[in-house]
This record gives sequence, C-alpha cells and structure tokens, in this order.
Amino acid sequence: QVDRYLFQLRLSDDVLLDVAARFQAEMVKGLGRDTNPTAAVKMLPSFVRSLPDGSEKGDFLAVDLGGSQFRAHQVKVFDDGKQSSQLESKFYPTPKEVTQGNGAELFDYIADCLSDFMETKNLKHKKLPLGFTFSFPCKQTKLEEGVLLAWTKHFRVRGVQDTDMVSSLRRALQKHQANVDVLALVNDTVGTMMTCGYDDQRCEVGLIIGTGTNACYMEEMRHISLVEGDEGRMCINTEWGAFGDDGALDDLRTEFDRELDLGSLNPGKQLFEKMISSLYLGELVRLILLKMTKEGLLFSGKVSTALLTKGKIEMKHVSAMEKYKEGLSNTKEVLTELNLFPSEEDCVAVQHVCTIVSFRSANLCAAALAAILTRLRENKKLLRMRTTVGIDGGLYKTHPKYAKRLHKVVRRLVPMCDVRFLLSESGSGRGAALVTAVARRLAAQRRHLDAALAPFLLPPDILQEVRDKMRAELEYGLKRETQAQATVKMLPTYVCGTPDGTEKGKFLALDLGGTNFRVLLVKIKSGRRRSVQMYNKIFAIPLEIMQGTGEELFDHIVQCIADFLEYMGIKGARLPLGFTFSFPCRQASIDKGTLVGWTKGFKATDCEGEDVVDMLREAIRRRNEFDLDIVAVVNDTVGTMMTCGYEDPNCEIGLIAGTGTNVCYMEDMKNIEIVEGNEGKMCINTEWGAFGDNGCIDHIRTKYDREVDEGSLNPGKQRYEKMTSGMYLGEIVRQILIDLTKQGLLFRGHISESLRKRGIFETKFLSQIESDRLALLQVRRILQQLGLDSTCEDSIIVKEVCGAVSRRAARLCGAGLAAVVEKKRENRGVERLQITVGVDGTLYKLHPHFSRILQETVKELAPQCDVTFMLSEDGSGKGAALITAVAKRLHNVGQK
Repeated sequence: QVDRYLFQLRLSDDVLLDVAARFQAEMVKGLGRDTNPTAAVKMLPSFVRSLPDGSEKGDFLAVDLGGSQFRAHQVKVFDDGKQSSQLESKFYPTPKEVTQGNGAELFDYIADCLSDFMETKNLKHKKLPLGFTFSFPCKQTKLEEGVLLAWTKHFRVRGVQDTDMVSSLRRALQKHQANVDVLALVNDTVGTMMTCGYDDQRCEVGLIIGTGTNACYMEEMRHISLVEGDEGRMCINTEWGAFGDDGALDDLRTEFDRELDLGSLNPGKQLFEKMISSLYLGELVRLILLKMTKEGLLFSGKVSTALLTKGKIEMKHVSAMEKYKEGLSNTKEVLTELNLFPSEEDCVAVQHVCTIVSFRSANLCAAALAAILTRLRENKKLLRMRTTVGIDGGLYKTHPKYAKRLHKVVRRLVPMCDVRFLLSESGSGRGAALVTAVARRLAAQRRHLDAALAPFLLPPDILQEVRDKMRAELEYGLKRETQAQATVKMLPTYVCGTPDGTEKGKFLALDLGGTNFRVLLVKIKSGRRRSVQMYNKIFAIPLEIMQGTGEELFDHIVQCIADFLEYMGIKGARLPLGFTFSFPCRQASIDKGTLVGWTKGFKATDCEGEDVVDMLREAIRRRNEFDLDIVAVVNDTVGTMMTCGYEDPNCEIGLIAGTGTNVCYMEDMKNIEIVEGNEGKMCINTEWGAFGDNGCIDHIRTKYDREVDEGSLNPGKQRYEKMTSGMYLGEIVRQILIDLTKQGLLFRGHISESLRKRGIFETKFLSQIESDRLALLQVRRILQQLGLDSTCEDSIIVKEVCGAVSRRAARLCGAGLAAVVEKKRENRGVERLQITVGVDGTLYKLHPHFSRILQETVKELAPQCDVTFMLSEDGSGKGAALITAVAKRLHNVGQK
C-alpha cells in the first residue's frame, strides 16, 4: 500500500540521469554572463583560486555562521612536511532574536562571541588573520567581499540583504576593538572542500548535506564569464538548493512537496533543498503520515495532535526510525513519544515511508553530484577520472543509511569517475582558516613573483632609451673613425640593388645559419608571367660538425650539395650560386665574406678571420666532382629582405627573429664612410645582436640574463641577441623557474633533475605554453614531458614567466627596429615614412604574441612611420638566389 501511495517518490536511474542532465544545463546557464540573471542555480564565484599545497603555516582565526550554533575557531597550521594542523573551537548558541533580528545586532553578537573566544585563548595581544564562514548565498567580487543575496535556513535578519558581510563584520570588530584582519569570506561548502583538500589534494568538490544542502567545485576560469581572466581555476559555489525554482523539477515534485513549500518561510524558493535537506525531510514525512492517517491507512485513522503540529516530526526522528538493526523497536519508541501509539503494521509502514523519503533525498543529491563530476571529467578531457568529494552535514553524518546510499548511486550514475568520499571531521571552520592561509600564501607568492618579473616590464621611457642608444650605435658603426670600436658592426654587403622583375634563369642557393642546412634550386622567370619556382632539400648539421674543424664543416656542406645535385639530376651543370651565411662577415665585395665570429652555437675552428667563399671553393676543389660559380655571399637577413622585395618594392628592411636575431636595411651610400662612393644605396647588415656588448644596456639586464650569458659558448658577446632570440629565451625562463623554486614558489620547492639541465626548456615550449587556445591541463602535460610535476597554480606561474620573457624580447626587438625605421625616415627627409619590413624566423612566425607585441612597440616608438610587416614565406634561400640574379643582371649591365 505504501509503495503504491509513494510511487512518485521512487526515482529510476533513467530519471536520475535526466535530473543530472537538467542540472548540467543549469550549471552552464549560471556560468554565462548573459544567462546568469535568469538562472535558478546561481553558480557564484568564490574567488578561492587555489587548494592548500602543504606549504601554508601560521596562526589563524575562523568564525562560522550558518547552523544552529555560531562557532569560533583558532587554527594552527604547521609547515612540518606532514600537513598537520590543530583546531580549537568554542560553540555559542544563535538565539532566535539574533537570527531574526536586525543586522547590527547580528554582527555585534558575532564580534562579542569572537572577543570572548580571544579572551579565553589569550589572543587579544596578537593581530591574527581571520576567515569568515558565511553559509548563505553571497555575490562575491573578491575573496574578502560578499554581498548577501538572500537568507536561507531559519535566518531572517533585517537590513542585511544586498550589503557586504565583511564590511559589516569589520565595523562590529572595530567597535569591540578586536585586533583581527578579515582576509576571506567563504561558504561552508567551500570551507569543507578546503578542509578535506588539506588532507587529500585530489579533493576538488565540497558537499554539504545537513540543515541545508549545497555543493561547490573547482571550475576552469575560461568557463566563468562572470569573472575577468581565463587562467587557472576558481571554486564555484553552485547554490544548488535553488535548483527547480524556475519550474525545472515540477514534474518530480509531489503534492507533499508543494504543501511543504507553501507552509515554509520562503514559498517558491530553494525547492531542491526542500526535497533534500534535513530541515525539511521530517516535515515531509509528517505530511505523508497525516494524509495516510486521514485516509485510514495508519493509526486506525486517528489524527493525533503530533500529526497536525508543523515541525513536530524532525530529522532525528526519521534517522532513529530507519535503524533497521533494532527491528521495529526504535520506530515504535519514537512514534510512542510522539503520542501516536502504533500497531506493528503502522511501524512497518512508517519505517517504509521514512526510507523512501530519505532515499529520494540521497538519489536527487547523487544526480546533481553526478552532473558536477561529469563536468569536471569533461573539463579535464579525461576518459576516466579519480577525484575526492569532501562532505559535511548532519544528515550525511548521523543518518544510518544515507552515506552508503549516496555513494552507491553516484558510482552507478558516473561509472567513469573513481570517487572517494572524505568526511570533514572538523567542519568548515578549519577550511575557512585554510582559505585564509592559502590567500596569505598566494599574496606573498604574488609579491615575490612580481619582484622577480618586475625587471622584465620595461616601461616606455626605458624602451625609448634603448631605441636612442641603438640609433647612436648604428651611427658609430657607419663612421670610419668609430667603426673599429663599434659593437654594432654595420657591415656593408655590396648588395646595391633590389629585384626589378627582369631577373631570370636557374640558380643554386645554400642556406646555413642554424642546426639545419638547406640546398635549393631556384628557377626565376621574368616578364608578364614572372614567377619563382623552388626545389630544396634540408640536411642536418650534427653538433660534432658545428663544433669541429672548419675543414670538416665545409666538407659536410659540399657533401650535402653533391647529394642534392644528384637528387635533382643536374650534377654536370655549372650554375651561379648564392650562399646565405647567417653569421657576421666583413665583406670587401659581394662574393667575399670574412667571418668576424661565430654565433648561435657554432664553434668550428680555423674559420674566424677567413673568407668563407674561399673555404667553400676549397672544399668543392677537394671533392673534385663538380664546379659552381659562387656569385654572392649574403646574410639571411639580406636574403629575407630580397625575398620580400621581389613582391613589394617598398621593402628596404630585413628582420630575422628566430634562433638568432638581426636586421639589415638599404642605407644611402653617402652615410657609409667605410665604403668608397656616394651614389645610390647599399644594404647594411647591422649585426645588431652584439648591441650592448659595450655595457650600454647593462642596467636592463637581469641576474637571469647574466646567468645565461655566463653559461653560453660566447660569454660577454651578443648580449642583445641573448635577450631577444629564440636560442636563449627558454634558458632565461629555466633560470627564473629555478630561482622561484628555490624561493618555494614553484614545484613545492623541489628542483627536479630535468630542471637542472641547461637547454631543457626550449623556446618552442614558450610558444606552446603561451598559446591562448591552450588549457592549463595541456600546459601541465608539456611540463610533465619536461619531467616537471606541476600543480594548476604552478602552470599559471610558468605561463606568466614565459609571457614576461617573450614580451620583453618582442619589446626590445621593437625598440631596436624603431631606431632603424626612424633612421630611414630621416635619410629620406620626409615627415611621414611608408616602408615595408620583410620578416623571417621561427620566433616571429610561431610564437602566438611576439609579432603583435613587436609591431605595437614599433608603432609606439616610431609614430611617424607607417610600417608594413611582410612575412617571408620562402625564407632567405630564395633571397640568396634573387641576389645572385640581381648581381648577374648588374654585372651584365656593367659589361655592356
């Protein structure tokens, strides 16, 4: 009879999965900026961004308002490697005149109780940080601020709604002259998660099932459109008690649910809570028993005063009646105490009603929890997830069957989640203190991090100074009397013209400048259907060759050329060749280049001071298989400028921002004192990587730059390059990470073996980590590949460090380029310059923000120049062939 009568309270797994899907939809609605105002489930950001990591320490106070008692706590957190803490508490009643009086009385009462507690514990002389557990829906805009949205449970305090709870508490504490610093406002659910999170770092869900019910969990910031920023995670207080207030659960609510709601203090509100929490379950049982009695199904149809009295049956009665081990004796005892005098059949029926009501509560709670767990798993993109749910609340703790039922149903609804349920032994008070401890740790961490990264910020006046110093260095390098001492060497390239479209023929090009070496065959057609066709092959240059003898290096290059000629079937042809050689060379003509010094990790002996074209010719002669007409030796920067110049005649600057960095530009011959003649222009290879080798930018070099420089192959050389190019940025990041780890701000203070390895942090990882599309989980995976076991917070810091280093590189590069474009504008004597910069290099091409920041900086520091940036799609090899073609054309014109 009871089963038939209460059929609507029984929920199948299909119905529960449907409830879970409805709740998931509500979560999405609550998280959206546009949909939140109409969402029943408010999904309130808590501004708790981090779980305890074990490094928290100190003395904290906590106060806890929300249940039938007010609690004050002293929490000592020990940094002893064992993650231990000590909690001492005192309980104070919350009389009805306080819970239903006015706001001033409530906060005076809290301040009174806290002062008494501090007196008892002899804490009056200390200034202690305090965490405030406030178990009611609040809209927070920061951790230490929360505006009350609505009272729940049995609280009805006047004049408090829509005001900030922390300000009210601070005012009351000031009045009582309590020496306390309120640092955090948290919901009891958040406090529970933090308490359990201290013992189990997998805990990322908090659940309360007691007088009220609620859940919180760690959500990805990128999904919380109510809060600025998309890095990391934040705890969301779902306020799920209001689920169904918009009618979403009307098909599941029974006539008893409706009657209970109408008789409550807040009709139409907190409908999910009214189906789940212990404050209402006893009343639900009373309403069911009353109707059954009226219909003659119980107590011989006699309606007693107990059944007519609202609130007479409480949750403690329901829990007692469900103790099956005692058979029916408990049920009989409880009903007799309530003056109901049951028969044995009555006891069986009432026990069954209690079971169905509390089982439905556990089922609905499991369905909403399943929705949260599914969302967590989907956020992490995991097939299977292990996680922990921290739980508190009288219903969960004291009901004999509730916990077991809840666990069983959750595991059935989300089989892909391995869930551990962890009971919060010390309630949410310890959690509030831990939130405060974490907030204090993060504030100290922020200060240390800001201090470490401050030297990378480079304000506008510093960038202007860098631009002006670069400009002065360019001038020194061009003048005959200062060129020998100049750090920026301003090397003449003897490239005196850019393509005019009449170039044609087949050319070979070599491209040497990094760990890879390219050989290209370039076919250039002129006329109306002008085009450039390229065929190329890439060969590796092993480290032992890069750092062996010059003869071995050039023999290896010739071996690669031979392989390519054979591959292309042109071994017998004597083709003109352009040699892109991306190292500083002093040139006396277009086909002569004396190596000034190796950069980018090359160290081949017997090359510096030698003509690299002669060395190449010698190697070709030694092999004695083919002959080539070496027409031009060019820098990769010049090659890049020529490649882009073929498409855009306005391109007169070439920039490389990759493994190394350099700039070239077309300078007026009259300004180049180290070359005879005043007519026309010549391309100057600035070799700006050595800017600062004379100490002129030492004041902006950080201790990390010095570490990188000292550990490099060429200490004291190429200082600007070491702050701006791909070869060094990863190593700068590694040095910062080591320093932050030593300070205990990263990786729990543990420097792994992999982090000790020089060069482990490649610049490609910066590009990957800084990608806007990359979730922090993927950042953690990259760090794991590097042997760095990181938390979510570690990943945020690593990303910030990468951003600071690459942003500085782009800003410095932009300041240098601004000096070059300003020089071009003054050369032309125009008010406003329009010019194109041809660009190549992996840093510029692959880093998600480098190119944008570089362009913004040039615009900021050279406001009278309209600069177009043109990406060199085909690299500097095509440029070498074009220079060869231009040189051939100019040579033929000269002969004629």
